[in-house]
Amino acid sequence: MGPGDLSRALAALPVKSDPRLIVGRETFDDAGVFRLSDDVALVQTVDFFAPIVDDPFDFGQIAAANALSDVYAMGGQPLTAMNIVAFPTKDLPLDVLTGILAGGQEKVHEAGALIVGGHTVIDTELKYGLSVTGRAHPDHLLTNAGAKAGDKLVLTKPIGNGILATAGKRGALSPESERAMLEAMKTLNGKAARAALAVGSRCATDITGFGLLGHASHIARASNVTLAIDRSAVPLLPGAREAAASGIGTDGGNRNADYLRELVGWRSGDDVDRALFFDPQTSGGLLVCVQAGRTAEYLSRVEGAVVIGEVIQRGDVAIEVG
Repeated sequence: MGPGDLSRALAALPVKSDPRLIVGRETFDDAGVFRLSDDVALVQTVDFFAPIVDDPFDFGQIAAANALSDVYAMGGQPLTAMNIVAFPTKDLPLDVLTGILAGGQEKVHEAGALIVGGHTVIDTELKYGLSVTGRAHPDHLLTNAGAKAGDKLVLTKPIGNGILATAGKRGALSPESERAMLEAMKTLNGKAARAALAVGSRCATDITGFGLLGHASHIARASNVTLAIDRSAVPLLPGAREAAASGIGTDGGNRNADYLRELVGWRSGDDVDRALFFDPQTSGGLLVCVQAGRTAEYLSRVEGAVVIGEVIQRGDVAIEVG
């Protein structure tokens, strides 16, 4: 669901406060955080979607990595996960479901967590994901609201997998681009999150359905700052620019663009840049706000991480792209 529609759907719902609720839905953060004691908080999230790749095992791995990422984006460690399945039993053999669940379980185990059950329904369209519970220290969280002017913006994975997945469905994706896309989407964000905490960062988000600029806007608004992004520094998956330039796009990207129209100031860039920066991502990387003096240390800890801009004092827009 696009961020605009979601905001309107939630607007009329009353918000109940509780001193134990550290992070709720008000700032569009990646997961909820509930304090259990002075040094333990629960981190909870849920995510599921229809297949974006053909191989069941690959799909299970990607969907699980995507759901686990929300816990990492809060600075948490996943503990348990529950499967969420909608499956067309009349149209697909059950070994497809077994493959999906096996892929998801492998990623959950890689994260050091356990599958403890789940829920299935019969549906006309296949969907899969996880509800994940993790733990974090209440005083050592990563949230949308922790960015400070002067922080560097670090992105830990290249973007463009939404456009590439669409290209794959049209038979227009090279084997090289497909391999790079799958490898990136299967990679867990745990190391990147632990490194952020190790260098004293207190602000991060993962780049998923609202695209790079959508999730960046959540940081900007929750932290009351502006994010200045260097367009040329943003890493792209192989083949993503070419696919976007050929006219391949997504409905989700269009919804993100509509929502962000008044929030982003473009100092440079063309329609291809816009398509890529609005592109919904699946199991994307973390966008981490790192103190300038500790950026080199963070980059040394996280392979592939790139500085793409900086946090500045709040200006006329939430995001400046130059």
